[in-house]
Amino acid sequence: MSDRDDKEIDKVTGMDTTGHEWDGIKELNSPLPRWWLWCFYGTIVWAVAYTIAYPAWPMISGATTGLLGYSTRAEVARNIEVVETANADLTTRLANVELASLTDDPDLNRFAIQAGSSVFRTNCSQCHGSGAAGGIGYPNLLDDDWLWGGDIENIALTIRHGIRNEADPDARWTEMPAYGEIFTTDDVASVVAHVQSISGQDHDAALATTGAELFLDNCAACHGDAGLGNPELGAPNLTDAIWLYGGEERSLSYTVENARFGIMPPWTPRLSDAEINAVAAYVHQLGGGE
Repeated sequence: MSDRDDKEIDKVTGMDTTGHEWDGIKELNSPLPRWWLWCFYGTIVWAVAYTIAYPAWPMISGATTGLLGYSTRAEVARNIEVVETANADLTTRLANVELASLTDDPDLNRFAIQAGSSVFRTNCSQCHGSGAAGGIGYPNLLDDDWLWGGDIENIALTIRHGIRNEADPDARWTEMPAYGEIFTTDDVASVVAHVQSISGQDHDAALATTGAELFLDNCAACHGDAGLGNPELGAPNLTDAIWLYGGEERSLSYTVENARFGIMPPWTPRLSDAEINAVAAYVHQLGGGE
């Protein structure tokens, strides 16, 4: 008796069955095509060879290095070194350029803006946004309202030393008093009404009149009598529609009562002079630079 005689034959296909059956449905013993099997075996051989030749298996402190010693990190490092070598002259010039005259050198200026774009996306976009439009508590770098001045030298100075941080002795530093400890609730409401009046918002006229006097006595030293601000002190212009923390009554009241104390880190330890100048050039040309 042959092996075929021991097996059940499906009457429709004439093919052997495996003996498996579910709800009257029998499984045919349909072998895979030879070409498919050889391809499958080939992938197994290739996978084994790959794990031997290249880094593959994770270990406690790293991965197996492979017989070829290949490293994607090393390849990237080599590519970066090639680019840095090619740009070495431009990088040196950028690190030592007088920023005010940067636009006099079109090639260097173009290089600075392209490099600064990469530096910005890597280090600055987390706070200021990928498009530099900022958010609540993070300045919009696209408009022409600058707390500390928006010319390219001042932008570079702010990037280099930061704002109100304790890591850099040259950080820009001013601090608004928390007037909730000085003013009464009515005083706060009056000053807020005055600020709303000079910024063109709906306001209580009677409160604004009282608040004008309080403003002159307590706020004008930094913000100016007309509330136009002072870039030397980082005091914002209160007459426009640009608000770092919001210009509605609730936000203004909170600002007057508690003050604000935004902090920007100094980038000198992490960025080179060329990178700082590059990102300053990039920010300056976005449209809001003075």
